[in-house]
Formats: sequence, C-alpha cells, structure tokens
Amino acid sequence: MYYKRLIDKYLLEWKEKANHKPLLLRGARQVGKSSAVKHLGETFKYYIEINFEKQKDTKRLFEELSDIHTIAERIGVLFSTPIIENETLIFLDEIQSCPDAIKSLWKWKEDFPNLHVIAAGSLLEFALKELSSFGVGRVTSYYVYPFSFDEFLMANGKENWIEQKQKANHNSPVFEALHNELVQLFRTYLLVGGMPACVAQWVETHNYQLCAEEQEDICNSYYDDFSKYANKIDIKILRNTLQSVVVQTGKKFVYGHVEGGYRTEEIKTALQMLLDAGLIKRISHTAANGIPLGAETNDKFRKYLFLDSGMLLRLMDLELGGSKQMTEQILTSVASDLVNKGSLTELVCGWELVKYSSPKVQPELYYWENLKNGTSAEVDYILVRDMKILPLEVKSGTSGKMKSLRNFMQSKNLTNGLRCSLENFSQLTIEDETNNHTSYIDIVPLYALSNL
Repeated sequence: MYYKRLIDKYLLEWKEKANHKPLLLRGARQVGKSSAVKHLGETFKYYIEINFEKQKDTKRLFEELSDIHTIAERIGVLFSTPIIENETLIFLDEIQSCPDAIKSLWKWKEDFPNLHVIAAGSLLEFALKELSSFGVGRVTSYYVYPFSFDEFLMANGKENWIEQKQKANHNSPVFEALHNELVQLFRTYLLVGGMPACVAQWVETHNYQLCAEEQEDICNSYYDDFSKYANKIDIKILRNTLQSVVVQTGKKFVYGHVEGGYRTEEIKTALQMLLDAGLIKRISHTAANGIPLGAETNDKFRKYLFLDSGMLLRLMDLELGGSKQMTEQILTSVASDLVNKGSLTELVCGWELVKYSSPKVQPELYYWENLKNGTSAEVDYILVRDMKILPLEVKSGTSGKMKSLRNFMQSKNLTNGLRCSLENFSQLTIEDETNNHTSYIDIVPLYALSNL
C-alpha cells in the first residue's frame, strides 16, 4: 500500500509543467524515493522502470549510445512499451550505478524535451561528485526525506487532525481532547520514526518490536553501504563517527569523542561522507546579528542530527518493543524522564523544519550559543521568517525555563520568539520595564511544526 507523501504534490506539478526538465530525486537510502515515482507513474498512460543494479545489461544502452532518440527507441523495444511525449514516464532507478545515464540526463532536455524522465539512486551524491560536470540548468533536483509527522498522521488516517492543528494558533488552540491525542501519537512517532518501512509496519501491526526489526535491517543496510566507500576511507572511521553523532545528538560535536583516536581531518572527511549519504544533517553556529544567517557562522561549533528518531533509538540499543517500561516512558506522561529525550525532540524538530521546506532546496539549520567565557546560553534553532530573525527553543516536556531564549531576544532586540514543547498553543508576553520593551513568545506544540 502506498501512503501519501508531501513530495507527491511537487511531482504532479513537475509532470504538468510545460517546460519540465529531467528530474533527479536525491536523499538517503530507503526514504521512499522509488515508491513516490512509482505512485506518480500510475498517472501516466505508459510507465517504464529501469533499475541499473538489477538490470545491469541496460547500462550498455547508455554506455554505447549517445543519441537520446536511439536510446529511447531501444528502451521502448526492450520493455515493449511505447515512448510517447507527455504520455510515457521513464524512471531510471539506482542511477549511481551508471554514470553514463547520469550524464545523459541533460541530453533528454535538449533532444527529447517533452518526455518525462526521473532518476533516483542511493549514494547518488558520491557519483555526482565524481563527474566532471553536471547539467546545471538542464536538470531539476528534489530532495526526499523520511516521513514527517504530518505524513505519519496521514498514514494513520488522521488527515482531519492535520486540518485542525493547521487552523490553530495562540488565540484558538487545539481543543484539549485532540491535543492529548496528538501528543500521544507524536510520542509514537518518536519511537517508530519516519522510515517508510517502519511507518508501514506500525500502521499495519501497531507492533513496536516489528518496527524495531525493520529499523535494524535499515541500519545494517547503511553499514553495508560503508564497504562501498572503502577505497576512500577506513570503514571503522565511518562507523565510529556515525556512532559518535548519535551519542552527541543535540550537543556541540567534539572530534575527540570519536572512538579510535583519529585525526580531526579524518573525522571531518567521515562527516562529509555521512552528509553526502544523507545520514546526518549539520546545524551551524551563527552569531545571528543579521541575515543571511550563514554570513556569521563559526565552523568550530557545529551539531549534527542523525537521519531519524526511531533509527537513532535503535542505534542506541533501546529495545523498544521488548521493554514495556521504556515504551511506557515515551508514550505516557513520564516521557520527559527518558534519557536523552530532550536531544531526541530537538532532533525531530530540526528534521521537521527541513521536511516542510521546499524539496527544491536543501535548507541549512542554525543555532546560537553565547561564546563568551562563563556563560552557557544557547538557543536550539535560529530561523528567518518575513526577513526577520526568529529564535526557537525546544523542550521535550511541558515545562522548562526560557532564560537563554529571553536573553537572546533581549540582546538582539527581538520582539518575537518561539518555544516548541508538548504544550498546547499559547503565547507569553514579556515586559521589560527597564528598556520599556514588550516581546512575545509563541508556544507551538511539537506536533504542529508544519504550522511554521
């Protein structure tokens, strides 16, 4: 069964666009790229799927031929399917296995402009880096990620809940019964995560142990992929660096905490490879004195987020399905007692901000920390909305002081800030009588980050 994704809307828009370009779907392994294309294929009269890892002989078409019309003609013969502009979708899957097919993408636009061609693949970024040139201006890229919480709600048949929370704000919060249900399902989302196979397993069985087994299989496939980097880096460095990212989630990444005593440059190389594989996301420190935020970053202060909350818990060896106590801690009111849960919710918040952005770009994430000696103020995320800086603080439960957030807003003379927690929508008004300044902090539930 196919569960609706946010990317579906963009794929349909691409299909209907008169001057569409060949489309390249990018993202980590097993996040749903192929499934989304197959779903789109159902809207075409004809659909052809070539998997270069399974159908290796098809590589020769691209390696031996340069004329796009000849290649298309032979694909049509091979699959006994007509190749007709605006009626046929050709899907080139696992395209990283055929560099010549990647190079052909920009030729489709020039020589066969009205034919719909989509390519996708795992570890695609590595293949793209090895090409001397890429079709800038002639190929469109979309980025795909694991299920967002809204997509998780849709998979669970709760689309009307999305409508309700998207209409809510501090003046009109979600009614209490629905708020409690959303909090409970958000905690489930922390455990299950957003990997499509895990989401499907949860929807079909509601069995955490089976979800954990899916997570383990995916983790093993990621580790198996490391062998493909063997000619570039020691596999042990990759594995140890990834494990350190998991342990240091929500904290400034310290190279010295990576097991093995590796040089900083070696760890930086490993981190870049994990970024290219889509397994982690970087959060850069910004001074946040103005926009763009990237103009004042400090490379010595960076955080990294692992791809998925459920996968992270699995890597931390939390036996979700086999531990009734652990499951209850996350799913009930004592969830805030879960070890590292603050970091877990910060991870989910960061990825939610990415997932609800346009898939046409890879948004950068930023945080702020007071670097002066003797201080420890930190704001989890710094956003830009309506050309203004907007700080966001994440809390795992329904309590917690906001000293860092308030100090940041005061120092930057900001009027608005955000706090994301398990509380319902509300707003705090802060009066600074000394400076005769009023500021407002909007409380947005963690389950409603798409409202931003």
